[in-house]
Amino acid sequence: MADYTPDEQLYETLRASIAESFATRRPLLTHLNADTTWLLSLPYPSTSPSSNGRAYYHILLDPWLRGGQSDSSSVQTIAEVDEVIQRVEEAAHGYNIMCNVHVDHVDVGRDSQAGKCVDLVSISHEFTDHMHKDTLLEISPRVPLMATTKAASMIKSWRHFDSVQEISPFSGDWRQSSRLPLPEWLGISRVAYPGKDLLYYHSAIVFIFAGLTMYSSPEAVIYAPHGVSPSDVQPLADASPKVDTLALLHGLHDIKLVAKAQLNLDAYNGLKIQRKLKSKYWVGTHDEVKLGSGIVSWFLDRKVITVREALQREGEENGGDAELAALAEVNFKNISNGECLILE
Repeated sequence: MADYTPDEQLYETLRASIAESFATRRPLLTHLNADTTWLLSLPYPSTSPSSNGRAYYHILLDPWLRGGQSDSSSVQTIAEVDEVIQRVEEAAHGYNIMCNVHVDHVDVGRDSQAGKCVDLVSISHEFTDHMHKDTLLEISPRVPLMATTKAASMIKSWRHFDSVQEISPFSGDWRQSSRLPLPEWLGISRVAYPGKDLLYYHSAIVFIFAGLTMYSSPEAVIYAPHGVSPSDVQPLADASPKVDTLALLHGLHDIKLVAKAQLNLDAYNGLKIQRKLKSKYWVGTHDEVKLGSGIVSWFLDRKVITVREALQREGEENGGDAELAALAEVNFKNISNGECLILE
């Protein structure tokens, strides 16, 4: 197999995946850096055609593309994210199609930034590896942005984006989280336990979409880069109308400060969520071993936990040996920097 740089790997795998993804009307998940920046591309339902001629609705998650510890990104700028989206759209349509801007009139001076191919930006936390200001300021102000409470407040203070909305808690009915600027078939909410985690550090953003095929139930992609308590996702398991969890993005590593403050929840926590929600895919995220700098790096304690080890612990707690055949049931995917996955 040929050796590819991250950006070459990205375009090589895109070419191989897009046609199949669009033919089956399935979402496409693309890893844009080695850590936790993702592009979630949702095909427009056949019953709700795109108003701008596009095949997919493209959501950019926690963009951090360059500077600091992000030099391993498969794309280095928001303009290159536009290029990725452009290639996705061209492959889906089978011919060249330009990304349309979200407004009828473009003020060239004000809308000169890139990012006009992005439909929505989603921010999960206010920390710089999720809410990277320099990267976000590259994006056109006209691209809508949705963020958790503290992140939304901080981004509003920059006075850059025209539309910054706070992501509301999951109510039990995904339709209540579908509001402008979202299309009617898409809702975005968060799950966390109020009062237990004042920073909502261990929380998840939930993307629920309906009608990708005529016969499908609403489906969800759950993004929990620091992990989330299994009890906190119970409302998703009890949702009405019923929601099928298509993919869970959750890391494997157990990361603490020496003072025992829990940063990232590990593979065993992810396994519990996968079991509770019966997620079809479990995708690793936010496990990149960064080149630490500054005083905080001196106090980090990282333990690498594998899915196999999580299954073994589960088996021991259940009074027997782990059923390693359950690895297939878990369906864990490690999507490397520059790779993409069709969520079938």
